[in-house]
Amino acid sequence: MRNPVEERWLRRFRDDNRCVTKLVCFPHAGGWANAYSTWPRRLPTDVGVLAVQYPGRADRDHDPFPSGLKTLADDIADALSRLTRHRLVLFGHSMGASVAHEVALRLQERGCPPTAFCVSGRRPPHALDGQRRFLGTDQEIIADIVRYDASRAPIFADPDLRDMFLPAIRADYRLVDGYRGGRRPPLVCPVYAYTGSDDPEVTPEQMQGWADTTDDAFRLRVLPGGHFYLRDEEAALLADLGDVLGRIKCTVRNAS
Repeated sequence: MRNPVEERWLRRFRDDNRCVTKLVCFPHAGGWANAYSTWPRRLPTDVGVLAVQYPGRADRDHDPFPSGLKTLADDIADALSRLTRHRLVLFGHSMGASVAHEVALRLQERGCPPTAFCVSGRRPPHALDGQRRFLGTDQEIIADIVRYDASRAPIFADPDLRDMFLPAIRADYRLVDGYRGGRRPPLVCPVYAYTGSDDPEVTPEQMQGWADTTDDAFRLRVLPGGHFYLRDEEAALLADLGDVLGRIKCTVRNAS
């Protein structure tokens, strides 16, 4: 019988008895869990693919937005508590990277760190000073989004869709602006970082700073593209993630 707290927070795109490794994915600001719905097709069949559904969107549109990014991380860590008996790997993109990192720290504080942490398209917490602020008028927010993700222009051209999506984006931008990061305790699991070569939000050199967030191994992979490189480069990204997950499985098996 599944836990109702898990069911409120997690969308399971593949999760059956074969899935001894659980990959939990965290969307970007304004994003929905279904951003990861295609991932099971390209990952090993023994890897569960789950995604966090943040409050205030999709089937959670009546749930209140979180008051802060750390509060959001507290709630997600609680929702994942029963899953920590499995090999848990966290993947977060953009804002989702910061949320996933805070969740990883909370799980580690509770004595059940993730097996690996995968971070994408986001500066490390100690390098957030000086990052541009995201809030503005609705028109400024829309212009900002379309500048980095032209595929969303048709959404904002439709008044009904704009009214549907904009509140969650605005709320998530507040979370991003309110999160100060800073030096955090080091993780005890390996960190795998990914970024687009032309991402205006973060340079490969800044992504390299995630090496300072772990006492374990670190590796950076740079793929072609901008901030949303992971759409056009999904095959390459998931091929690499599949290799990472395979190495994790072998490492755990050899250690047992």
